[in-house]
Amino acid sequence: MNIENTKAQMRKGVLEFCILSVLKDKEAYTSEILDTLKNAKLLVVEGTVYPLLTRLKNDGLLNYRWEESLSGPPRKYYGLTEIGQTFLNELNGTWTELSDAVNLITKQN
Repeated sequence: MNIENTKAQMRKGVLEFCILSVLKDKEAYTSEILDTLKNAKLLVVEGTVYPLLTRLKNDGLLNYRWEESLSGPPRKYYGLTEIGQTFLNELNGTWTELSDAVNLITKQN
């Protein structure tokens, strides 16, 4: 079994939750989202994030707006919709339950 593949799958499993969490308090453009994920040691590439942002938007969880940039092309800023905030709240509860369960199991001798 390839451990790197397993680790990548674990990261992918929480990526949607992490992106929604990044946007819970403020809008951000893709580079900011990627930087936040990378700073948290959640290694992702643009090719993974762009399709996920589009899917989250199409699912009604995110909206976006364009803003002119002084240093290049306009930037697309993403933010949570009301449905997205409700969805994130549900994921937070599920994450707590899952995390508690995994910690309980993995700490047993």
